[in-house]
Amino acid sequence: MFSISNALRRLGVGCFAAAAFLSVAKASPMPETSPLEVRAAAGDRLVFCHFMIGIVGDRTSASDYDDDMRRAKDAGIDAFALNIGVDGYTDQQLGYAYDSAAKNGMKVFISFDFNWWSPGDAGGVGRKIAQYAGKPAQLVVDGRVFASSFAGDGLDVDAMRSAAGSNVYFVPNFHPGQSSPDKIDGALNWMGWDSNGNNKAPSNGHTVTVADGDNSYQSWLGTKKYMAPVSPWFFTHFGPEVSYSKNWVFPGGSLIFDRWNQVLQKRFPMLEIVTWNDYGESHYVGPLKSPHYDDGNSKWVNDMPHDGWLDLSKPFIAAYKAGANSINAYIKKDKIIYWYRRTLRTLDCDSTDTTAGRPANNNSGNYFMGRPDGWQTMDDVVYVVSFLTQPGTITVQSGGQSKTENAPSGAHIFTVPAGVGQQKFSLTRSGNTVLSGTSLMDIANVCPCGIYNFNAYVGTLPSGFNDPLQPHGLASLTVGLHVSTCEAKPSLGTNPPVTNPPGGGTPTTTTSPGGQHPTTTTSSTKPPVTSPPGGGRTLSPKMLAPLL
Repeated sequence: MFSISNALRRLGVGCFAAAAFLSVAKASPMPETSPLEVRAAAGDRLVFCHFMIGIVGDRTSASDYDDDMRRAKDAGIDAFALNIGVDGYTDQQLGYAYDSAAKNGMKVFISFDFNWWSPGDAGGVGRKIAQYAGKPAQLVVDGRVFASSFAGDGLDVDAMRSAAGSNVYFVPNFHPGQSSPDKIDGALNWMGWDSNGNNKAPSNGHTVTVADGDNSYQSWLGTKKYMAPVSPWFFTHFGPEVSYSKNWVFPGGSLIFDRWNQVLQKRFPMLEIVTWNDYGESHYVGPLKSPHYDDGNSKWVNDMPHDGWLDLSKPFIAAYKAGANSINAYIKKDKIIYWYRRTLRTLDCDSTDTTAGRPANNNSGNYFMGRPDGWQTMDDVVYVVSFLTQPGTITVQSGGQSKTENAPSGAHIFTVPAGVGQQKFSLTRSGNTVLSGTSLMDIANVCPCGIYNFNAYVGTLPSGFNDPLQPHGLASLTVGLHVSTCEAKPSLGTNPPVTNPPGGGTPTTTTSPGGQHPTTTTSSTKPPVTSPPGGGRTLSPKMLAPLL
């Protein structure tokens, strides 16, 4: 379990100092947040979110971007990083995005995806920046047009700026040891997940943490701006039915909560949330209903909203922008956010999975047959985050087991062993029920659509808005499946029945934060894109080597 006081102790703050800090945090008013113009002028405390243009080529007007812009702005995001390849519709969609951002009080900037752009085309990159530099919604930092990238080591930055006709404020995803930081204003670190240093989950006792990446970049950049990643999850499961086959997972778990608390302590000058709408890699925090093509990801994305992770991020974003160390002052209403996988990791789906025993092109080294590479790093638990205005008692029933947590006021996280069956949550105070609800997603002992699905289902109390995939986002759901029981339509709330595990009684565990011992009682069409959306962003071992 985790609370802010525990985090302070881990950072070396003593018990009395932690108590004093929390007392002040509760009593003090919220620090004032500087307007974007002030923060942008200094290049300080800026919050961005990566937005994939490559999967939204079916949008027909600026209004198709309005909901994304409004939701992002409401969460406190300052600007979308518009990831572009070289698709024929790129300029049309950039125009729509810039116009919608201007209408909705958001900022945007171009992020060049160098899986499709060439580092040798500095002139083309610069001309594209110049094309949109004068738009009202263009982000300007330190009085200069802002741009970024995914990869791009080796780009001639001077030539890019010359072609752009201005001194572009450039914060690309260059890598320590692969490029010099001399010509850039800062750099983005894409690796928001713990890894083995070779673009896969930690293995053989070798772990490169996200914090290791922070340290590597900051040491390399010196006094230049570091754009830190914040990401909740990573799972991808493309089989031989597509040309960009890949199948692995990074450990997610409590990552997003832990990372936001780390951000508040480290006070990075810039952040990029990875991502708004990369459904193919399962790290989306934007809505499922946001219009997009289906590159095949709907097999593991249908019925799996992540909107609760954006809800979780909102008070952290506010605290970060204000320079606060705690989000307690930003919690105005009781809220519970929970997430878990819809099946246990030991469920055997080999006979029907799209990858099991089915070879595919593996030139990338990212394709594994069967369970995704790294599956052993995923725990079978339900993660529960509480934002409480006062202490309360949270009870979680996961299948045939139950846990009761005495949660403090403020932000707190705990886990419950995942059980097959319904997932129920409640918050009580002094015997009165404050919040209560049953998740629309059961944990099942049936392989969903026959596949290994290691994506996360995210829910909230109070419940969030209805967020189904739209028809274009479901178009490829049945392509490549080896079962006939799945239809290309939303089905949340109609989970198949499950067989309750044996055991009889329901164990209930009651715990209190702070290390006390628990007491136990009984109680079909491919999108017309030139790049696989989300599928092309692969970090090579060469790129990752400086982080080892």
